Amino acid sequence: MSASELSKGKCVKTYEEINAKIRAGEVVVVTAEEMVGIVKKHGAEGAARKVDVVTTGTFSPMCSSGAFINFGHSNPTTKGWKVWLNDIPAYAGLAAVDIYIGATEMPEDDPLNKVYPGEFRYGGGHVIEDLVAGRSVRLRVLGYGTDCYPHKLIEKDVFLKDLPFALMVNPRNCYQNYNCAINLSDRTIYTYMGTLKPHGRNANYCSAGELSPLMNDPFYRTIGLGTRIFLGGSIGYVTWQGTQHNPNALRSENGTTRRPAGTLMVQGDLKKMSSQWLKGVSMQGYGSTIAVGLGVPIPILNAEMAAFTGVSDADIYTQVVDYSYDYSHAVARNYGEVSYAQLKSGEIEVNGKKVQTAPLSSVVKAREIAETLKKWIIEEAFTLVEPVRMLPDK
Repeated sequence: MSASELSKGKCVKTYEEINAKIRAGEVVVVTAEEMVGIVKKHGAEGAARKVDVVTTGTFSPMCSSGAFINFGHSNPTTKGWKVWLNDIPAYAGLAAVDIYIGATEMPEDDPLNKVYPGEFRYGGGHVIEDLVAGRSVRLRVLGYGTDCYPHKLIEKDVFLKDLPFALMVNPRNCYQNYNCAINLSDRTIYTYMGTLKPHGRNANYCSAGELSPLMNDPFYRTIGLGTRIFLGGSIGYVTWQGTQHNPNALRSENGTTRRPAGTLMVQGDLKKMSSQWLKGVSMQGYGSTIAVGLGVPIPILNAEMAAFTGVSDADIYTQVVDYSYDYSHAVARNYGEVSYAQLKSGEIEVNGKKVQTAPLSSVVKAREIAETLKKWIIEEAFTLVEPVRMLPDK
């Protein structure tokens, strides 16, 4: 008897059963947007019987991203002490020819915010985009010379395809919810949440809402060490909880968090990724970052997972936070809560006034990621991995 026939008539599935359906071409996959209507029509139990996998997606700036690169040995050999890629410093304190380049790193001669607001035209995120786009990048290496690594200077153009090793490793991606940012001061401010007009005249948010991966598995039941994901246009993996992971954030009755909460550490082969899903971003007055495309398949193991994936934008809330003073001074205060349905409508109400909203996260791109992941699974090119559960839910 299969697991689906157990538990007194309730639908219970295993990863093995779902993967068997994928290989047989019998799997039923829907996106998180589609699942909302299915759960509403058939209920959680009925939806669990009909659907095997729900796909999610997000595409937004994710500062805590970067790549480990091995640039290869020269002849004579070199031990990198200071390394630059297109004049962007990379961290060389690993081994002779191993480096890490972070998405927010800036050139040493960039004026930053000395000319306010700074433009931050080119940084680490742009280097990563250039590499995956197949463009040449100027490598400059300074060594201090040792008996085993005597050479002190390398300068050459490199392409991603020629590098011995390139692995995207992002310490914190895929935030489970995030603030809606406003500015209550009397001047325009420039933040990682974008440009905010004075007197609360606009509000920016950064989540795909009902499409967002961790909104569809709020207690991390199916997401953990080893989870196979869509990352940067290729296959990646969850390798740990991300930095600042906070599973204890305030939650709604449906399990979704009402504050910034869970995060994921992820990695994948940079050589297989696409510049369509890794975009260097310049944020005026703030810095350089990178927009990352990421999607997670959610196996519908039971009615609980069906219910989680059936939550709509109208049922997901976040807080409105003042970034002119409260955020920068760690003041735990908000100016109300709004649903993602309200945010996506283009207008919310704050302090009795109508305020225009704008997303930093692309719903169009998130939808495309979910559809791509759905296609991969249906075409039997992508099976699910049962993870080691290491993301605590409380």
